[in-house]
Amino acid sequence: MPRPESIDVHASDGSAPSAAGVRVRRAREAAGVSLRSLSSSIGVSPATLSQIENGKTGLRVDRLEAIAAALGVGVTEIIEGTVPRRAAGKPPNSAAAAQSPKRWRHYGPLDFSPILLAAVDEFLAVGYHGTTMRRISTRCGMSVPGIYNYYPSKQLILVDILDRTMADLEWRAEAAAASEDDAVGKFCALVENLALYHTHRRRLGFLGSSEVRALEASNQRVVSRRRNRQQALVDEQVQAAGALGHFRPPHPEDAARAVVTMCTALPTWWQPDGRLTPEQLAAEYVDYALGIMRYQPQSP
Repeated sequence: MPRPESIDVHASDGSAPSAAGVRVRRAREAAGVSLRSLSSSIGVSPATLSQIENGKTGLRVDRLEAIAAALGVGVTEIIEGTVPRRAAGKPPNSAAAAQSPKRWRHYGPLDFSPILLAAVDEFLAVGYHGTTMRRISTRCGMSVPGIYNYYPSKQLILVDILDRTMADLEWRAEAAAASEDDAVGKFCALVENLALYHTHRRRLGFLGSSEVRALEASNQRVVSRRRNRQQALVDEQVQAAGALGHFRPPHPEDAARAVVTMCTALPTWWQPDGRLTPEQLAAEYVDYALGIMRYQPQSP
C-alpha cells in the first residue's frame, strides 16, 4: 500500500488536524533542539520547518518519522504530546547516547552536512567575506539553488556552524564539571575540556575566534553570551577554590581569564603531527593552570 503524501495528525484528545505542526514544535522545544538544528537534521530549510510548525505546510508520514528520529523520541509521543522535557544542562535527546557524561573526552567525526563541512573549509581558506555560495557549491558538489533551499544566506551557514560548535563545547563542559566533586577537581576538568576541545576541534575553535566578527550584531551577541558562560564556569571554580584556600593568585579574575585564553589560543599553533597529542597537551595545560592559580593542597 503506498504511503500517503501527507497526514492529519490527531491527538488522543481529538485535536484538529492543524494541531500537528503545533505538536511538532512542542516536541522540538521539549527535546531542547533549535529549529535550525532540527531542520538541518531532517534535510529541510528552517523556513520549511517553520511552515510545518505553523500549520502552513502539510506533514508527510516520512517527515514525521524523520523528525521523531532526529529528536530521539517516538512518533506516538509527538502525536500525543508526551515528549518529556529535557532538563537544563542535559544534551538534546537525539544526541543523548553519544553525549553521555562519561564520554566528554571522546571525539568522533563531526556530525556536519556536506554543506557545513564545505563552508568550514572555505571560511578557513579564504575567510567569511571571501567565501561565496558558489565556492561552497563547488566544494560540496551541490547546486547553489540547492544550498539556498537549506540556508537562505551565507550568514545563516556561519550561525549554524557556530551554534553547533558552542553546543558541542557546552555539553562537554557541563559533563566535565559534573565528573568531579570538589572545586579544584572541577577546575581541572574544565581546563582539560577546553584544551581537548581546542585541539580535537581546532578548526572550529579557530573559526569561532576569527569569524565571530563577521556575524551580524544580534547573532554576535548570542555567541558572545555563550562564550562568556564558558569563562564564567571557570571563574566559579576559581572563586570556590580560593575561598577554601586552595588557589592563591593575587588577582583571581585575571588568572582565570589567562587560563581560558591560553586554552582557546591552542588552534593558532597546535598541529596534529606535533610533539604532543591532545590528551598529553591537556594534561600539561592542567599543570600550567594550577601553577597560574598558585595551587596550595591542604594537609589532611
